[in-house]
Amino acid sequence: MNIVIQVEIHQPLFYLYFSLKPSHQIPAYKGRHSHTQLLFALTNPDAALNSRSLSFASQFQKFSLKSLCATRQLHLQGASALVRAEMSSDTVQVDVSLSPRVNSVKPSKTVAITDQATALVQAGVPVIRLAAGEPDFDTPTPIAEAGIKAIREGFTRYTPNAGTLELRTAICHKLKEENGISYTPDQILVSNGAKQSILQAVLAVCSPGDEVIIPAPFWVSYPEMARLADANPVILPTTISENFLLDPKVLESSLTEKSRLLILCSPSNPTGSVYPRKLLEQIAEIVAKHPRLLVMSDEIYEHIIYAPATHTSFASLPGMWDRTLTVNGFSKAFAMTGWRLGYLAGPKHFVSACGKIQSQSTSGASSISQKAAVAALGLGYAGGEAVADMVKAFRERRDVLVKSFGELGGVKISEPQGAFYLFLDFSSYYGLEVDGFGVINGSEALCRYLLDKAQVALVPGDAFGDDTCIRISYAESLTTLQAAVERIKGALVALKPAVTV
Repeated sequence: MNIVIQVEIHQPLFYLYFSLKPSHQIPAYKGRHSHTQLLFALTNPDAALNSRSLSFASQFQKFSLKSLCATRQLHLQGASALVRAEMSSDTVQVDVSLSPRVNSVKPSKTVAITDQATALVQAGVPVIRLAAGEPDFDTPTPIAEAGIKAIREGFTRYTPNAGTLELRTAICHKLKEENGISYTPDQILVSNGAKQSILQAVLAVCSPGDEVIIPAPFWVSYPEMARLADANPVILPTTISENFLLDPKVLESSLTEKSRLLILCSPSNPTGSVYPRKLLEQIAEIVAKHPRLLVMSDEIYEHIIYAPATHTSFASLPGMWDRTLTVNGFSKAFAMTGWRLGYLAGPKHFVSACGKIQSQSTSGASSISQKAAVAALGLGYAGGEAVADMVKAFRERRDVLVKSFGELGGVKISEPQGAFYLFLDFSSYYGLEVDGFGVINGSEALCRYLLDKAQVALVPGDAFGDDTCIRISYAESLTTLQAAVERIKGALVALKPAVTV
């Protein structure tokens, strides 16, 4: 039972009020009790229910309240205690409430798991970390040298809010040559990572009550960004049998007059699926029927793609340029995650609106990173040999993992065509039990079990909108990945059918 205990301090007496949530209220009465009796009440909620109200003499000040003008939440043996302290009737309490907008947002599960795994490693636990979406390669030398040169030459001051003209011009050239879409520098906004580009675009085009259409599995931040804009995320399920690709018929039946933004990610995080041009054309035909509907095309993984799959930019399709916001960046293909640099390309009206948000939040991106990005775009078509070598290594790792997990009974696989993730269906293991842990009742429980038993950090599929799967990043060395597979296999062997009563 959830018990709320409110302590109000009015010298020289202290009053303790109990109330039961959600349906019981207990009338108050007054009495004198000791410090230890209060602790007993807090830590023994069932016994405390026999009391109605307690008051305490001033010796209770020995009880440690770090802030006497604070509101705290205590969790003691299943009891929830809300403690409010007041020194006098003149004391002003601090309002610690948060905005409904922030309260509606969930923390990123990928970040949380990555941080947890890192903490374990730092504590000496030999955890294999396959949770983060980060290449294990160093930034290619020509890019790093360009950043170092920028520092040495004093290129360390603010840049224009939208990014340097040099970089925006280079991005325009890249988009024309590689993606077949034409922009001018004033239609490009450089930001501190593609994540910022996406958030600003959602904030710029969505009004309260608008719908943001998101195929699942999805990158964890899409729905939360919609909520930050007071928009409603509308999740459209896909299936592993269809390689997690959006069915145009499902899209068409889901659109309403409130539909404002469709988010597509190809190659996909978390599935590695790549949308073929023909399917994108079918989606474009549906989009064209809805004047309010815009498309955000997240193309951050475009260069990490495995033949025969090919990348198609949604804005290059007939009639789609005017309503497409293309997001890209340097983190994934160029192994520049720490440089924090992404960009948005689109019609000037929308890009300027995003720039206005940026000007009042972060302002321009790092001058040093922008110089490095110019060098990255100068490596050649699709990143040249440096990127091609990384993609070759990713493909080799993918092939080894697909083969290894294919040998494991009960695992369903959709072979990724891009990015560096496997999104595997482990649902056949749900409902099984392990001694000392309990029942595996979903993707989060399975990932906790594998972290505990196998010391491998993975991300549960429920974070991406599909609880049947878990995501495995293969942005690690082949040796590390092979060791992880053996650990996972060993841990799964220990699972046994749950005993039903």
